Amino acid sequence: MLHPVQKSTLIQQYQTHESDTGSPEVQISLLSERINQLQDHFKTHPKDHHSRRGLLKLVSQRRRQLDYLKKIDIERYRKLIGRLNLRK
Repeated sequence: MLHPVQKSTLIQQYQTHESDTGSPEVQISLLSERINQLQDHFKTHPKDHHSRRGLLKLVSQRRRQLDYLKKIDIERYRKLIGRLNLRK
């Protein structure tokens, strides 16, 4: 889980306007941070298959959000994957 302070700083970095907490950019950045934390978790706990299922769910949620953002605004999509260092 994300620490509330860490979550609020991510929201501030990726929000599109002052009270934005649910835009695709914010959601994708929060999912990406949780995915990165789980990847670090698996370096020390390689046999944790229950958490691996959660990781796969998070990855597919992020993929759907990225596909949606790509469909509505390709420039925002390209800028976001550049900021998050995602491939493509």
